Amino acid sequence: MGDEVRKDQLGHRKRLRTRFLKDLGRAMEDYELLELILTQAIPRGDVKPLAKQLISYFKSYAGVLSATPEELQKVEGVGEAAIVAIKLSQQSALRLLKQEAFKGHILNNWQNLIDYLQAAMGREKVEQLRVLYLNQRNHLIADEVQNIGTVNHTPLYPREIVKRALDLSAVAIIIVHNHPSGDPAPSQEDIQMTNMVKDAGSNLGITLHDHIIIGHNNYLSFKTQGLL
Repeated sequence: MGDEVRKDQLGHRKRLRTRFLKDLGRAMEDYELLELILTQAIPRGDVKPLAKQLISYFKSYAGVLSATPEELQKVEGVGEAAIVAIKLSQQSALRLLKQEAFKGHILNNWQNLIDYLQAAMGREKVEQLRVLYLNQRNHLIADEVQNIGTVNHTPLYPREIVKRALDLSAVAIIIVHNHPSGDPAPSQEDIQMTNMVKDAGSNLGITLHDHIIIGHNNYLSFKTQGLL
């Protein structure tokens, strides 16, 4: 009986791989893609129930990939190997998006930039402040997370941002932070601090191109909204 079960499981895994290779997974359900990821980490057994449980627990496929190792560990059946496989998939996607976003002139590659920032920050549980430092051709010099805060606040220090820009010989910057609430509407403090960074930079020849606030599935551009 045990041998028959194992053969059936191996056959199911092979069928999943075959289906994936037909169109690289485009027609597959989210739980099936996650199931394939888990088969790389869990060599034996039926991982379909675990894949479905994870998607149910974290509400979506993206939610699973974005979950922290500590959060994933709370789900029974998820060990170190499964966590590595899941987070490796997320990191691979982020690197692909990042390379597409920062290929050449950033301002001419806007949607790719937003896609990357959404994937990198849209599901974070606390606020992060990210600064993109650019050269004269608006090519990326550095993409750095400057500060990590709380669920509704992260510190922004204009002097530190400008000093770092000078250290990198950057001539322009883009500030990005996320709102874990999902609503990208700026607070009065967001507006005030943005103006402080703009003023501090302009005195030293550093242009603030934009301040982007990332929500769950949306974003706000200070430039587009006439706030900068």
